[in-house]
Amino acid sequence: MNKTYSYNHAPIKFNFAQTIERFFVEEVPLFKFAEKGSNLILKIKKTDMSTFKLITVLAKATKLEQRDIGYAGLKDKNATTIQYISIPKEYEKDVVKNLTTEKIEILEKHYSKFPIKIGQLKGNRFSILLHDVNQEKKKQIEKVAKEMVEKGIPNYFGYQRFGEDSKSYLQGKEIAHSGKKLKGAKEKLLVSAYQSYLFNEWLANRINISKTINKNSVKDASKILDYPLELVKVLAHQPQFFKLFIGDDMQDYPYGKSYPLQEFERATKAFMAHKSSPTGLLIGSKVKRALADARHLEEPYDDNELYALKGDRRYAWIFPENLSFEFNQEEEKLTINFYLPKGAYATTFLEEIGKFSLKP
Repeated sequence: MNKTYSYNHAPIKFNFAQTIERFFVEEVPLFKFAEKGSNLILKIKKTDMSTFKLITVLAKATKLEQRDIGYAGLKDKNATTIQYISIPKEYEKDVVKNLTTEKIEILEKHYSKFPIKIGQLKGNRFSILLHDVNQEKKKQIEKVAKEMVEKGIPNYFGYQRFGEDSKSYLQGKEIAHSGKKLKGAKEKLLVSAYQSYLFNEWLANRINISKTINKNSVKDASKILDYPLELVKVLAHQPQFFKLFIGDDMQDYPYGKSYPLQEFERATKAFMAHKSSPTGLLIGSKVKRALADARHLEEPYDDNELYALKGDRRYAWIFPENLSFEFNQEEEKLTINFYLPKGAYATTFLEEIGKFSLKP
């Protein structure tokens, strides 16, 4: 897809590489562990290893089935990552004795009544080292990033979701339309890539609509979009960049109940205060659709033939937090630290700053 950026600054060039020396991510658990119960919770630091490989290594060390090992989210291979894993408590000695690889380090042990399940995650802390950043670029990056913390960013799925050729979603679409039951993790990933592709396309369209309204007079925007003049007046009156439509599925932020947008003033105030955010459709079975005008904008990116996966809603707009910087002027290196809610991609945040694709 051709990503549509929401901010208007000029592109900022920097050197990015997702490596174990330059890309760090740490999970933030959804809740504190009870420190008692039948499940062992391991806080694990790993390097040059995907989550799937980590699960395989742990299964081999404990003789557990992979399905008996819990994790909250997937972490990339080309990074240094810290994530939480759960196994039955009785296998504690086995994991300590047989886990010998230098790529894995157990940082902490906790106990819980319940195993960790996918999605049981508050968010992730990132620390990313950028090269070729001089003093002027450092000032530009800091200014833009601080504005993004205040006003938020589009929650695109990152390039990692779509495979090396960026076209895995085409295989996913074919599998989804075949009507057969999905076989294994690979087919699920391919179909989820198709879900993600449609979400990204919908989000890019909504950003284009918002940019058209923000950049033009009400009259000109009405002509460009072929929208009624009165509707554009209402949308243009909204103070935030990302325009909300009647029927948008709003959700309390960073998690909570969802509700359809019925009244603009209340919704925009909550949105600007980071207390709620509109959501986009992840197609699948038993998923809530938007209503009214928002549904009209969502429908071209829907697919009733995809029912092999459970559908969901995903925040369209998110708010980075805990932003800080460390700058080495002599070596022209800038470390940028920030927090994103679960499911959000650090590379999406960086691409919005740089306005260029980080895909290798």
